[in-house]
Amino acid sequence: MEKTTTTQLLKKVRKLEIRTKALSHQIFAGEYHSAFKGRGMAFSEVREYQWGDDVRSMDWNVTARMSAPYVKIFEEERELTVMLLIDISRSGLFGTTTRTKRDMTAEIAAVLAFSAIINNDKVGALLFSDKVEKFIPPAKGRSHLLHIIREVLEWEPRSDGTNIGEALRFATGALKKRCTAFLLSDMVDAAPDGSPRYTDAMKVAAGRHDLSVIRIYDPRERTIPSVGIVNAKDAETGHTAIINTSSSRVRREYSKWWHASVRAADQLMLKHKIDCVDVATDQDYVKALISLFRSR
Repeated sequence: MEKTTTTQLLKKVRKLEIRTKALSHQIFAGEYHSAFKGRGMAFSEVREYQWGDDVRSMDWNVTARMSAPYVKIFEEERELTVMLLIDISRSGLFGTTTRTKRDMTAEIAAVLAFSAIINNDKVGALLFSDKVEKFIPPAKGRSHLLHIIREVLEWEPRSDGTNIGEALRFATGALKKRCTAFLLSDMVDAAPDGSPRYTDAMKVAAGRHDLSVIRIYDPRERTIPSVGIVNAKDAETGHTAIINTSSSRVRREYSKWWHASVRAADQLMLKHKIDCVDVATDQDYVKALISLFRSR
């Protein structure tokens, strides 16, 4: 049984690699390169001063030795550290289309990782539920990338809830240098009034790192269809409840809470200049990612 499971996992990893690697090469590589700049400017060489050069770039030591004005030339330091903060809480197992939120998350994470590897960037991953489940330090190479993909596909969360703030705080503390971070989550981590529980942690993380959010959801999460009496179960708490979906009041109150939580999250990200894109499980994420890249 273990051998079959492992074989199936490897086949799934390979299938995902083939699809996402092709997308990364054909579509995202250029967009990614343009959207995510390096950490700064690195020294390249010196050359003789030319009319119009910024005098603040003068290399006074070389100027003194050569008895002629010389300036320092800098070029962009391209290499980045990319960190994927991946929500693997049990709510990700929900899906009413051809794939679950977890499947969509894994595929988008793979595309981002391949795009980074193509550009010779380091990639790391942080898998979280209501605690940090696994931290994979940034590194380069195909084998490292496939290790990340395998963990995203296979990892069984040891805890049941969702705590985005905990993941953001861990990343802020663990990554000393500024990095490009992608938070992949349904972002369902709100108080009863719809306000995000991760407000302070997101503010700090956005100040330390270049943070973008990819919000992954299932269409049925935003509105409840009228299908009569149903027995609903919370995937994270295990709590069950009998719900009359035929009640317009029930559907209205749920929709009101959902949109309030989305609106509050949007306002938080707008305030801290965090780019965000929504991706539904029944949509093609290619356009959404390109939109995210081009909005930067």
